[in-house]
Amino acid sequence: MKPITFPAVNKTLLAPDSMPECGNLPVFTDGREMIISCWRPTFWEYVQFLFTRRVWLFVMSANTQPPVAVQTADPFKIK
Repeated sequence: MKPITFPAVNKTLLAPDSMPECGNLPVFTDGREMIISCWRPTFWEYVQFLFTRRVWLFVMSANTQPPVAVQTADPFKIK
C-alpha cells in the first residue's frame, strides 16, 4: 500500500534516515492525540483483499501496541 495525500493533510512525517524503505507520510493531526493517514492499495493488493477480506496492521515497535484503528470510512465525513 502507498500513503496518499488528502484534503485535511496539515503535516508531513519525515521518514527516518535509518529506514530507507520508508517514505514521508502525509497526515492530519489535531496536535493532541490523533494522527490520521490515508493509504491506497495497489491493484494486486485490492484483488488479494477481495479474496481474503483481511488487512494486516504492522506497528514498528517491539515493546507495545499503541491504540490504532483501521477502517474504510472517511473519518472526516463520519457524523
